[in-house]
Amino acid sequence: MEEEVCGRRIRAFRKLKGYTQEQLAKQLGISVSILGEIERGNRKPTKDFMQLVAEQLRVPLRELFPTEENQGMR
Repeated sequence: MEEEVCGRRIRAFRKLKGYTQEQLAKQLGISVSILGEIERGNRKPTKDFMQLVAEQLRVPLRELFPTEENQGMR
């Protein structure tokens, strides 16, 4: 469940910031297929990866996590 929510949030912010999967994957140094798996919730991203995504998309890290988890990240 958490993976799906994180993946959906990554996808939403990626689109909001105007990135294609190809562009963001290249910036993150991963393949498009891995980014797609993460966005679909089929692969669990690490905390380090999530930090990198947040930095690249210029959003607070807590915005990429489910609401319940935001409480401990402020």
